[in-house]
Amino acid sequence: MYNEHMKKILFLFCIIFSISSFLNAQEIDKSYFKSYNTALVIYNRSSDTVTNINPERSAKRLSPCSTFKIYNTLIGLKLGLINGADDPWYKWDGIHRDIDGWNKDLTLREAFRVSAVPAYQILARQIGAERMNKYIEQINYGSKDISAGIDIFWLPESGSTSIMISANEQVALLNKLLDGKLPFSEKHVAILRDIMRTTETEKGVLYGKTGSAMSSDGKRCLGWFVGFLEHDRTTYVFACNVTGGEEPSGKVARAIIENVFKSQGLL
Repeated sequence: MYNEHMKKILFLFCIIFSISSFLNAQEIDKSYFKSYNTALVIYNRSSDTVTNINPERSAKRLSPCSTFKIYNTLIGLKLGLINGADDPWYKWDGIHRDIDGWNKDLTLREAFRVSAVPAYQILARQIGAERMNKYIEQINYGSKDISAGIDIFWLPESGSTSIMISANEQVALLNKLLDGKLPFSEKHVAILRDIMRTTETEKGVLYGKTGSAMSSDGKRCLGWFVGFLEHDRTTYVFACNVTGGEEPSGKVARAIIENVFKSQGLL
């Protein structure tokens, strides 16, 4: 009898959850998505409600691209390989790369802002496969597969991405981070929050990290923006990825998130 009763409760919960998600999704102006195939998940930490505009896409695992820098940063901080946000960190090797912001010495804040791949590849090599595996397992990050190589497993441009994660998993993981349920200190999470801060208005503060992937023909083929928004006393955790359309990128995903939150008076 008890099991049957619990099954009924869970069934009703699923129905209520699905209706809530559907109604919230209906409030979002789909014109923000343009021609992009969009996964968008927003979790309200105060009301414990979820908006999921495309559950099938939100459950699909994709390369994290540069959104993995969130956890690469935390692991580096925990191991003492990085210090403060504005301390000297990355020493430029003198090799000129296509992105100008990578062609100089960088602090952590600067490297995170310009998404400096060379800096984070060095950090990943310093962490090493054994320790990286340990933390990937502890935080339960997506597919947990770094077999492609310690300094390329999150990079789809290399054609050898191995680790994959869904929008649902991105939100769940960030929610655990904000709950203090991941193996990182409050000090290190505070540093991360500081460098993730992207936009501040009188209505709210947006924190996030973009990520983009290139196809073999040199065009953008995937974009991410993940993070959280603080509005009054409520925090919204989100993940958005885009594919298809005209050169999907992290910039596109970020614009979608910002438009959605602005339209709801939260940013």
